[in-house]
Amino acid sequence: MGTTQLDTVPEPKYWHLKTVLTDALDSEFAVGEILPNERELAARFGVARATLRQALEQLELEGRLQRRRGVGTTVAPPRVGVAVGDTEHSWPGGSGPDSWLAVDCATEAPPVAVARLLDLGGSEPVHTVRRTRRTHGQPVAAELLYVPQGNVPGLAAVDAPTGAARARAVLRELQRLELDGHDQAVELGSARAEDAKQLDRLPGAPVLVVTTRYFAEGRTAAVSVATYRADTCRLTFGDASLSLLAG
Repeated sequence: MGTTQLDTVPEPKYWHLKTVLTDALDSEFAVGEILPNERELAARFGVARATLRQALEQLELEGRLQRRRGVGTTVAPPRVGVAVGDTEHSWPGGSGPDSWLAVDCATEAPPVAVARLLDLGGSEPVHTVRRTRRTHGQPVAAELLYVPQGNVPGLAAVDAPTGAARARAVLRELQRLELDGHDQAVELGSARAEDAKQLDRLPGAPVLVVTTRYFAEGRTAAVSVATYRADTCRLTFGDASLSLLAG
């Protein structure tokens, strides 16, 4: 086989250094331990400080390091499991343990891509439920759940006009439908301003976007767009479940 153009591109120095630093983190440093300063690290590994900074930024992005103001750069704690899906189909907010917290609800036109998934006109308003998810006190995900008004007709009789109470009411009414099943898709994205605020990240930070379509009565009854922190999350897939590890 011929050599492609990418085959001839040398590995960046900072990327090789990242690999070396990863080995050092695994063998020499404990969780929470403060790393030597940049001058000492650069001298130890024989690299320029600019190269070192690139490697450290990459390790921070991958969740291996944490930069704490007034403290320095420390080794990040190990990751803990947070379930994303399971073999049993259930509506969001349904029975069983649920680590999601309902925050707010609004009636507004959904994004064009979501409207297409719901087979709606672009200007047709839906109930938009916002929820957040935390583990060990740390925000790990923010969700927008889009529910067409026709799927929760009993909501008009519920005395919960706004806020978290309205969000919980939408979830309760949605559960009156018989769920046929759901599917999920995962992709890498960038945090929007509102999601970044919920996740304690900067706008544009890398995130994992999990889109779930819920089916009932032969149609898409609701769409969830959940945004997870990519710096602390790792998705694992198996026969029994789709789970997420967050640190």
